[in-house]
Amino acid sequence: MPARPSPSRRTVLRGAALTPVAGLGLAACSAGAGAEGAPATPTAPVELGPGSDVAKGGAELYRDHNVVVSRAEDGSLKAYSTICTHAQCPINKLEGTTLICPCHGSEFDARTGKVLRSPATEPLRELSVRTANGKIVAGPLS
Repeated sequence: MPARPSPSRRTVLRGAALTPVAGLGLAACSAGAGAEGAPATPTAPVELGPGSDVAKGGAELYRDHNVVVSRAEDGSLKAYSTICTHAQCPINKLEGTTLICPCHGSEFDARTGKVLRSPATEPLRELSVRTANGKIVAGPLS
């Protein structure tokens, strides 16, 4: 049986250069915490901002707390965790009322939490939400 040729210096260096880059995708998709070490979703009620932040029929993304809040036409509020149910990536993009996950492109409706585009198959986790002293407050469901 013939001997295998040794890899060239170029092949070895190219492999070494690509290894750290490949790891970046894993780090981004395994992020269980949000921006600046915030918990994945609020574990206690958190004040998000003024009630006027969310217009009727619209939604507001609160990246620092991994929460999205939407307001129905009747003025009622809904809140959802913005941790993607596919790979637990923090969702950082809101276009209109559509949340877009940066890791694999899953899309969710910010008004209902429902999946609009796979690979996610489970809806976002609903949170409690209310206004107190003119501020939006969200937290875990009781």
